[in-house]
Amino acid sequence: MEPGYRFRLYLLTALVLVGFGVLLTRLHEFQIERRNEFLNLVPGNRTVTVREPGIRGEITDRNGITLARNLRKYEVSFNLEEIRQAYQAQHQNDPKIKRVTRKDGIDREAEEKDIVAIVQDGKESTIGRLKALGLAKNYKAGDLRTHYLTHGGLIPFSYRTDLTYEEFAKFAEHNLDLPGVYVGIRPQRQYPYGSLASHVIGYLKQWEKGDVPDSATRVFNHYIGDQKGIAGVEASMDTMLRGPEGRKTVVKDEKGRTIRMSDYAKPGTGAKVQLSIDARKQYLLENVLRRAGRAAGVVMDVNTGEVLAMASVPDYEPNAFIPSIAPERWKSYIEAKLLSPLTNRAISEYAPGSTMKVPTAISGALQGMSSRSFSCDGYVAYGNHKVGCWLWNKSKGAHGSLTLSKALQQSCNPYFNKLANTIGWRAMVEGCQMVGIGKRTGIELPSEKPGILPGSRAWRAANPSAAMTPVLTAFVSIGQGDTMTTPLQLCAMTACVANGGKYYQPRIVRRAVSEEGKVLISEQPKLVVDLIEAGVKAKDFDMIRKGMWMAVNVRGGTAGKVKMPHMEVAAKTGTAQTTENGKKSNNSWVISFAPYENPKYAVCVLVQNAGSGGGVCGPLVHLIYRGLFAQDEGLKLPLKPQTEFAGNTERIEAIELPADVLAAIDANEPFELSDPGETGDEVGEMVAEATTPSADNTATPTPTLTPEIDDEGTVIPRAVPVAEP
Repeated sequence: MEPGYRFRLYLLTALVLVGFGVLLTRLHEFQIERRNEFLNLVPGNRTVTVREPGIRGEITDRNGITLARNLRKYEVSFNLEEIRQAYQAQHQNDPKIKRVTRKDGIDREAEEKDIVAIVQDGKESTIGRLKALGLAKNYKAGDLRTHYLTHGGLIPFSYRTDLTYEEFAKFAEHNLDLPGVYVGIRPQRQYPYGSLASHVIGYLKQWEKGDVPDSATRVFNHYIGDQKGIAGVEASMDTMLRGPEGRKTVVKDEKGRTIRMSDYAKPGTGAKVQLSIDARKQYLLENVLRRAGRAAGVVMDVNTGEVLAMASVPDYEPNAFIPSIAPERWKSYIEAKLLSPLTNRAISEYAPGSTMKVPTAISGALQGMSSRSFSCDGYVAYGNHKVGCWLWNKSKGAHGSLTLSKALQQSCNPYFNKLANTIGWRAMVEGCQMVGIGKRTGIELPSEKPGILPGSRAWRAANPSAAMTPVLTAFVSIGQGDTMTTPLQLCAMTACVANGGKYYQPRIVRRAVSEEGKVLISEQPKLVVDLIEAGVKAKDFDMIRKGMWMAVNVRGGTAGKVKMPHMEVAAKTGTAQTTENGKKSNNSWVISFAPYENPKYAVCVLVQNAGSGGGVCGPLVHLIYRGLFAQDEGLKLPLKPQTEFAGNTERIEAIELPADVLAAIDANEPFELSDPGETGDEVGEMVAEATTPSADNTATPTPTLTPEIDDEGTVIPRAVPVAEP
């Protein structure tokens, strides 16, 4: 065969293959990619399948009081592809717009369909008709344009979510004349008690376009996704709270007008989630804590592990996130670095101070050391470093020989320093971890912190070159140095002491039941460990409990301001020296349980940047118990919607009990409500940088932000303020 002929044959073959490839590409475009577009140009009826989100389940307190519910929301959305097709039926060409986009680091100018012009230009446009009906609204045109380029007609563009019932009825009446405009009723979350339990309940975020599964394009013409919880129980129970999706099929004519609905599967409702908290106890706790600038508190049932109230101040308004939050309000939440209103301080970590003496005592009891006495000579020297007793720092005094109960009553540092180093750091770690120190409790809330327990596996992994020296072991015993705990951890540990050694996993969700009545979460306490079975004797717990009782009820105790008339309370104070923004500060604490005989409640309170635990937290704990016992005696505690509490960063040296309270205590048993005890500076320069909860805000999921109206989307004249003469 001649070379020229062979070349022509190869050339012809190549042209045929190229032509065939072009044909296949065009066939794919017309038959698959643009199939719906061409089908819609064929006269005749067609069906549109719409995916509807499920209805979110309600959240209630333990007594059935509704804390999160759904309201009827009237919404208008645009199917932008249907609107464009209706426009094409009346116009020869789509309007175009030139836009500059950046790809691969290069700015490129491209011409594209101007969906904004299609939607709003002229009296016969979608927004033109809505203006004639008095139903138009300003919007962000840039968002609409981006939405169309990204999603076409699959995902509706939410135009209005603020319709009144009268406007909804007007929309529904004229809906047949508005191709591509959908009017529907959808549930909208509402928190009827405002900021009450906001850190526990959480809030929602509108569904995002990235949440649409790839399979949706093969099933639905119009897809509406589910809201999702991104904080609190709304997040941790999100899967259970979401209801099953619904589906409806709508028949439309060749002009895109709705004729009828041919099929409808109603959306289902998610599970009802009952929390363990008591709304009235929650209201009590929050209002007591609002006497402080930044604080947290937990109230637990000592016999079940149920959290009856959990509060953190400052707090926030969850309704502000529904359906979206104004950008300036979100910015104010995020930029409040020290106040950090979005952070749940009850599950955040702080230096615990002398409250760690209780888990140290438990660790000693596990090693058979509860009956051991140690001498307080004012301080313990570790090389050149002295760990002092508060009595030494105050007056160069010393406690002398102390038993465990007496050491807890007077919060003597040297006693617990010596106890910890006698049993060794490994035994300290083992005992503390048994009562939940240094690890997450597993409560049904997102973002719970594990705390820091020096010597633990996690601490050693984070500090591979560090060694557990005697001085570090001493610091652990009194809650200083690297040691960090959460208020929830300390409350759960205190509940274990109160009930005689049973450590129950803390629970905030009491029960969850599906729409069909199936129990998804049952009302069942979860026992993690029984310390009596682990080797602690009942008399050991009696000594620990007795020391906490003496701290409140015997002269010289550090928790005298917790004392109640006609009710015996046991408590332990803590004052941890920290630094905050380079300035000296304290984390001040009280952990407690009551009644002393047959305990029912454990209460933990933390206040940041405060004086001593006894002087600041003691009165707060006292007021909490007054409310709890008043309710137990038949008094109905108040409950009403809360407004958010902004808090402050001012230092609080002391909180005074009301005069009538002092009189009642004195009338029952004359008692000097002094505040001896820790100052927080017993460990000198070895102090922790105060935990700044604002660091958690960097991990806080961004909610749905309310889009700001742009000039192009301003279709209704804005009101112009009239200057005063």
